[in-house]
Amino acid sequence: MPLHVSPHPVVHDCLAQLRDRRTEPDEFRALARKVMTLLLYEATAELPTRQASVTTPMTEAAAAYLDVEVVAIPVLRAGLGLLPPVLDLLPRVSVGYLGLERDEETAVARIYYRKLPPLADKLPLLLDPMLATGGSARQALDLIAEAGGRGARMVCVVAAPEGVRHVEETHPDVHIHIAALDDGLNSRAFILPGLGDFGDRLFGTPAGA
Repeated sequence: MPLHVSPHPVVHDCLAQLRDRRTEPDEFRALARKVMTLLLYEATAELPTRQASVTTPMTEAAAAYLDVEVVAIPVLRAGLGLLPPVLDLLPRVSVGYLGLERDEETAVARIYYRKLPPLADKLPLLLDPMLATGGSARQALDLIAEAGGRGARMVCVVAAPEGVRHVEETHPDVHIHIAALDDGLNSRAFILPGLGDFGDRLFGTPAGA
């Protein structure tokens, strides 16, 4: 399972501001969008293209068109914050949704919603800002595979080594693109140093709401 940790200095600068507990929701959303845009650029760098030609106002020119359709699959609700750049930047994108709710006592997620478009011959792009234990990611990737998705890629903001290992053990073919690999998990399975509850900070809801 290839793990890609972004070396981009702008990603690191945005991540520092995302980590800061003083960052307000409106700024947090803008920073999340910037980070996702850059991670998406890296995650799609090797997508297949189709060679063709195009007529410019002056003459004919060689052209390359993206030769795969992407299905963006945010994990509700925090993954919604990573969706807009995908819709802005990629052509012919369809969107699926997976609802996974984490039990704060057991740290185990349950599936409460799923809505996936056809995945055959398309590239599933799983969007989940935090890869902690890896349990939610494994469940989401299981559902994608059951629906016919192959060659999935996952984009997160931060990940814990425990979560990366779990995905590697259960879905070794999945490429994971992250801004940072953090130190690990605390006793409540929250990422350290992390950046808090991404969904709460994104939407301005009280912690745990």
